[in-house]
Amino acid sequence: MSVIAVLLFVAVTSYGNNLGKAPIQFNKDKICNKSKTMERDTIKLHIGSKVFVAVLEDNSSAMALKELLAKCNVTVEMSDYAHMEKVGTLGVRLPRNDEWIQTDSGDLILYQGHYMVIYYDRNSYSLSRLGKIINVTQDELKNALGKGNVTVVLSLE
Repeated sequence: MSVIAVLLFVAVTSYGNNLGKAPIQFNKDKICNKSKTMERDTIKLHIGSKVFVAVLEDNSSAMALKELLAKCNVTVEMSDYAHMEKVGTLGVRLPRNDEWIQTDSGDLILYQGHYMVIYYDRNSYSLSRLGKIINVTQDELKNALGKGNVTVVLSLE
């Protein structure tokens, strides 16, 4: 019984001495460099002379794409489909995270695990989100993608 009392006394005294002090040391670089973390979760899409930036989703499909792009750029030959998207094969299979979603202009989608899709209009279907092109209007994206086939180069830089 006296051992328990001593342990309880030490625990209470230690707690009281640490009030107002941070019990854990944080790595300031990991906390304060959020913008650098965001940079790592983006990819670039080179379409003709234009370069677009897309923020990646937080899922295994997007992370697998990022790992692939860390090894080399990926060129995707894309064609129109249903007047709402450009689609082309990635040449590799990525993990799927299919769920019923509503797409919008600028959405990057993985279809059937190996097709890259860039939406320039809306759709609803069971798909895997890869990311979203930022800072672009629907008209700007449609103009860059053009009519017919287009070559898109995906890169980290």
